[in-house]
Amino acid sequence: MKKLFFLCIISLLTAITAVAQKSELQQRAEAAEKDGTIGTTRYLYIRAFEDYSNKGQVEQAVECGTIATSLYYKENFYKEAFELLHRVTQTISQATSESQKATLLYRVSKERLQMYIKLRKPESAKDQLKAMENQATVSGDENVKNDLLYNKAIYYYTFGQTAQGNAVFKEMANKLTADKQYDKVDDVYKTLIANGKKSGSANLVAQSYSNYITWKDSVNALKTADEINALKQQIADNEASIAEKDSSLTLRQAIIIGLCVLAVALAAALVVGAIILLRFIMLTRKQKKTIKLANDNNALKAKFISNISAQLEPTLQKLDSKIPEVKALLDFSSHVQTLSALENATEEIVTEDTHVPPLCEELATEIRDKVKSGVTVAVNAPNMSVAMNREYVSHILRHLLANAAIYTPESGKISLEYKKRGAHTHHFIVSNTGEIIPEEKQEEVFKPFTEVRDLTTGDGLGLPICKQMALRMGGDLSIDTTFTKGTRFVLELKN
Repeated sequence: MKKLFFLCIISLLTAITAVAQKSELQQRAEAAEKDGTIGTTRYLYIRAFEDYSNKGQVEQAVECGTIATSLYYKENFYKEAFELLHRVTQTISQATSESQKATLLYRVSKERLQMYIKLRKPESAKDQLKAMENQATVSGDENVKNDLLYNKAIYYYTFGQTAQGNAVFKEMANKLTADKQYDKVDDVYKTLIANGKKSGSANLVAQSYSNYITWKDSVNALKTADEINALKQQIADNEASIAEKDSSLTLRQAIIIGLCVLAVALAAALVVGAIILLRFIMLTRKQKKTIKLANDNNALKAKFISNISAQLEPTLQKLDSKIPEVKALLDFSSHVQTLSALENATEEIVTEDTHVPPLCEELATEIRDKVKSGVTVAVNAPNMSVAMNREYVSHILRHLLANAAIYTPESGKISLEYKKRGAHTHHFIVSNTGEIIPEEKQEEVFKPFTEVRDLTTGDGLGLPICKQMALRMGGDLSIDTTFTKGTRFVLELKN
């Protein structure tokens, strides 16, 4: 009892020491992370990184800096993520040993690799992988080397190099299996499958499932052999112990009978386990086929919608566009093609310095003769220029203002504002005193094809198109839920 009490005291002191080693900023960041507030979490981790860096606590600084980086590119803020990693790399120069530097630089290179994989840049990702190989060698850390194999497999599978991915993953699985770390291998496979689903890589998911099933089949045989050998050893040890302690044949027979019963029970348990495993394998294979079929169907569906729209347009052009129904079909066809092009676009967005006040006044002027009686249209934009994609921004603001003109009642107010929210954050805000969009529909208005509509009253694709344009620019389009005097849309831009 005393020994158990001292062990508990030691464990408690160890836990308290571990918590005490973390700064208050890092603890606040971890608490915010549990609440799911990404912006606040990222801000606190950056502050913790700067605090640790100033104090020369390099390892803690790198940990907080890389976590903050992942929270940046999680929201597609790649420029800020790369800039933060550059600062983290400078901090690593304070490390005292080459092996420590290599281990910390490996973490930085790993974050860059993950960003390049997400950006679908295979050559840049390959360069990071080479750097990680050198750093893993210098670090001399076996865990780092195993992690390198894991990231190699993800790289190869993501960019369609299936054979190389299989070879690397087999090497990693064999190392852990040889050490009988079956649970770790199982976790690695499940993590890889989860990453494949998260990144939308059907090839990674399919290959992972296939390799997982093959490994499961082989490792079960190893586990069974281990259990049988352990049982045999147990039987031999028991027999030797019985022979030494008691020569009584009756006692020995009783123990042997007991062991036989145990062996039968174990055999029965193995049979039951084999049946359960077989059912699991069949279910896994069925799920793999279902996932592949779903991915294929989604791709075909998107292609079908785009193709059918393009094929209908020449025929519709021959009809009289003055007829409301024909015009509605033409607009719908054009909107579908625009939305499809935005969703599948991969080229980089081109920006240009644009003077804000003239742009806002020009857009506001376009709707002044379309509003209801007594409606005022106000513009509030400071005299400054911003780097933006003028075509996309104009399209979004023009659509929002046109909607405001329709839904703002007589004697109401429409306003277009521009506000600078930070060094790299800008907001265009369109407000009107019309009806408030119900909270349950505020997310739905940005999703296409959510309901069957009379196309002559609008196809509902205007806001989804605007949303995609905002995302393509690295920003976002949302409804301000705190505005209660009507409806307010916020176009957020990053540069």
